[in-house]
Amino acid sequence: MGEMLKVAMPKGRIYKQAFKLFREAGISIPEETDDSRRLMISFPEAGMEFILAKPVDVPTYVEYGVADLGVVGKDVLMEENRDVYELLDLGIARCRMSVIASPEWKPVLNPRVATKYPNVASAYFREKGQQVEIIKLNGSIELAPLIGLGDRIVDMVETGQTLRENGLVEQEEIFQITSRLIANRVSYRMKNAEIQKLCDMLQQSIVIES
Repeated sequence: MGEMLKVAMPKGRIYKQAFKLFREAGISIPEETDDSRRLMISFPEAGMEFILAKPVDVPTYVEYGVADLGVVGKDVLMEENRDVYELLDLGIARCRMSVIASPEWKPVLNPRVATKYPNVASAYFREKGQQVEIIKLNGSIELAPLIGLGDRIVDMVETGQTLRENGLVEQEEIFQITSRLIANRVSYRMKNAEIQKLCDMLQQSIVIES
């Protein structure tokens, strides 16, 4: 048994689904950790230690090697653009990144787009040859069109419930989002056997919908 693998795990909705997947793959993680308030949890029998982080910080932890591996949504991966290996699509926490507006939206010159994902949004509109002003917000993005801060928003959509409740519509899907397993480049070389074994175990339990 090599040294423990350190895994950065996002707190919130991905956490439960990821631990469920790990358990289905035969990795010994007890059920009672699912509502843990701790920031670090160690599972010696699984040879793993989890660092519970804000989703947006996971790729940073992995790039700088304080974590060997990380579980992170494709949305964060695209936005943060960190120097890490993407090993597996885990097929969990499925949703999509979309352009959203109020139903009355009409094209204007140099529109304002509010988002938590300025890099993703800029790249998307640049590709479409559209000039937009990006406004970065950290939460309640749906508010922007309602208070006149932005003509449109770019955000993650899971069921569309929040949009409907706020009278907004999805205009265009930018990309599908699922959670990925990422690795630090050095760890991937130095702990290759352990990482590969984990990937092989997880691979058995992943359900990828086309």
